[in-house]
Amino acid sequence: MATSPRHNVVVSNTNLERLLCMKGGKGEASYASNSQAQASHARSMLHLLRDTLDRVHLTSPELPFVVVDLGCSSGDNTINTIDVIVQHITKRYESSGCELPEFSAFFSDLPSNDFNTLFQLLPPMFAKSSMEECLAANSHRSYFAAGVPGSFHRRLFPARSVNLFHSAFSLHWISQVPESVTDKRSTAYNKGRVFIHGANETTATAYKKQFQADLAGFMRARSTEMKKGGSMFLVCLGRTSVEPTDQGGAGLLFGTHFQDAWDDLVQEGLISSEKRDSFNIPVYAASLQDFREVVEADGSFVIDRLELFKGGSPLVVNRPDDATEVGQALANSCRSVAGVLVDAHIGDKLSEELFMRVERRGMSHAKELLEQLQFFHIVASLSFA
Repeated sequence: MATSPRHNVVVSNTNLERLLCMKGGKGEASYASNSQAQASHARSMLHLLRDTLDRVHLTSPELPFVVVDLGCSSGDNTINTIDVIVQHITKRYESSGCELPEFSAFFSDLPSNDFNTLFQLLPPMFAKSSMEECLAANSHRSYFAAGVPGSFHRRLFPARSVNLFHSAFSLHWISQVPESVTDKRSTAYNKGRVFIHGANETTATAYKKQFQADLAGFMRARSTEMKKGGSMFLVCLGRTSVEPTDQGGAGLLFGTHFQDAWDDLVQEGLISSEKRDSFNIPVYAASLQDFREVVEADGSFVIDRLELFKGGSPLVVNRPDDATEVGQALANSCRSVAGVLVDAHIGDKLSEELFMRVERRGMSHAKELLEQLQFFHIVASLSFA
């Protein structure tokens, strides 16, 4: 299981890939326990996923049908998505009267991902050889499963080996914080902030360039790995504003109460302002134009669908009138996705202090959070040209 370091390190670009992961395990602050919103958003987009699946070319049953989930993390969501994909493709084969192939599913994320928890959640493989019997069986999976550690900004699979790539709620994570953003001599230096929401235009532009360079690398890798007739279904954080300094829902999540909690630690003398300023969330919520420019420049994929989809709030609460529950939901949401980086940067003890302040601020602004904190997602369905 991936564990966070117990000593303070500067989360730099040299160790970001080694450290970055959603919080593992099954505890209260883990991603597995705080990804209900992502599950809800994914369910609301199932019709768009199925449209993409209807475009994938059905290949010879002599070869396995290969599905890859990039940025799989460690909860039930990725398993549920693979189930939907395999079942839908199976029905297409059956309706066409073709023999069913075997299915292979690859779960891919950075090496620091908690693959152990993910694999513990996988149902057992159906023992019998009949795929039809396998699909009819409850609590069993009808595909061979494997984990693939590595960055999706680079090659991960053999050439022409994958039928379908799926990636949800991951591509907004950039491979590195732009060097100019942490350089005190640069006009892009993000002084006083831990995220680009509300930063100056130069800072936001540096993030945009990094996102587009990373997406370009992602597209090049997938165009080599994908079989002819394959498709991709991609979902990542997006924004409605044309200005990259306005990061929308991501900005409200990381640029307000989370930011204020860091400022609290500085003002109370628990950390230095330099320590705060050397931490930046490596996330960029793109516009549709940001995304489209990269796909069209690459030229390997046809855009079947590219739209901004309203996903809703990342906070899932049973009692909206309970400010305490809202505060806890905010702190757990921030911690589940950024807690590992915070732990590494300031240590477990100060990290605990930080998220306690996030929780208190969330309690004080509970009604406002539930009304205003909304995520928009870029949804892209691409066919291999």
